[in-house]
Amino acid sequence: MQKKLIILGGNPETGVLVNIAVSMGIHTIVIDPNPNAPAKKNATESYEIDGFDVDGIVSFARKKNVDGVLVGVADILVKPYWEICKKLDVPCYATEKSVEAFCSKDGYKKYCEQYGVKDIPGIYLMQDSDYEKPNNIDFPLMVKPVDSAAGVGNKICRDNEDYTATVKKVLSNSRKGVVLVEKYMDRSCDDMAVYYTFRNGVPYLSATFDRQLTRLQGDSSPIALGTVYPSKYTEGFVKDVHPKLCTMFEGLNIKAGVLCIQLFVENNVFYSYDPGFRLQGEAPHIHLAHINGFDHRKMLINYALTGKFGEDDFHEQNDYMMGGKAACSVWVLLKGGKIGSIKGLDEMKAHKNVHFVVERFKVGDIIKEEWVGTERQVLYRIYTAGESIFEINQTIEDIKNTFTITDEKGDDMVIEWLKPWNTADYIFN
Repeated sequence: MQKKLIILGGNPETGVLVNIAVSMGIHTIVIDPNPNAPAKKNATESYEIDGFDVDGIVSFARKKNVDGVLVGVADILVKPYWEICKKLDVPCYATEKSVEAFCSKDGYKKYCEQYGVKDIPGIYLMQDSDYEKPNNIDFPLMVKPVDSAAGVGNKICRDNEDYTATVKKVLSNSRKGVVLVEKYMDRSCDDMAVYYTFRNGVPYLSATFDRQLTRLQGDSSPIALGTVYPSKYTEGFVKDVHPKLCTMFEGLNIKAGVLCIQLFVENNVFYSYDPGFRLQGEAPHIHLAHINGFDHRKMLINYALTGKFGEDDFHEQNDYMMGGKAACSVWVLLKGGKIGSIKGLDEMKAHKNVHFVVERFKVGDIIKEEWVGTERQVLYRIYTAGESIFEINQTIEDIKNTFTITDEKGDDMVIEWLKPWNTADYIFN
């Protein structure tokens, strides 16, 4: 009998997860309040239910006799995912402690302090707080809701007047009514991330990558232009931060799942921030499936239905240095406006080093101005791989020279293209 799986969330990245489940012969039921959510396109069934309506989804799941529940690429839905699974008594990789630690910025800072993991200096403010800026941190400051993701609600503040107004506004974007005020890590910092797999209680470092950001969008949160794997900071991270994180993971008793953690690096000091205990928009799993041969999407789907996460030879396949190969994700970020023309998509897809593309918009779609400065402005995520960083850099140039993306007036809509990486940083012994 065909297994039934509820998938929470409807964004384009979750749509890729849905497609994988369908290809595995699974009856997929997508839950999202938006009737036109992209993830619903290829689902077996879909329903307009709010992902936070835990009791409503539990009742619905029982009527449908579903076999499992899985959260997609939506950080805010990890907590209701855990609550739903608990009430249905179906497999769930999240736990009460892991939700507390990884699903809000204040929870993560608490556990970082407990386990000696350095994070970004900052304070919390609530509705009834005094909005004075932190005494020990100078402008510019980053203000963000503690329970948002993908840059939504984040803003850089450079003076007291802007700071006070921003805190009041950002509080409205937080379900918990709490904002985090942090030191703004500026151009002098590098930005990297690490990606873990948990199997049978063992944490495996599965990938490291560096992020290149655009800073051409005023005081909104900087958004990635692309990434490269492995990170040039891999050795330092494994030596200085990885052991402390593993102690934290042990204390949280994490048994299964995937986790991405971002870090700033300033003068070889690592500042940890922004964990994501679910599949990522960046989707390191796509590179890992292509190069290392295991697919986190299939692993999570199987876990939701059987309680088993991955195969017994996983540890043999897992290699965060990717066997000496290099990988890169190219993000195409658009300015606000209506997409008038896209030229070069088919040619780009046919490139020998392009192995996957996430398409988020098409001609005629509108990029709203309020999306600029968040990951909602991403048109494509293009996944490339090569034998070396030199091959990756040539692929970046090829992609840039292939595309023309304009608005209705014929003006270029691309904010900024990913620049080739410094080859000297990515030649590993």
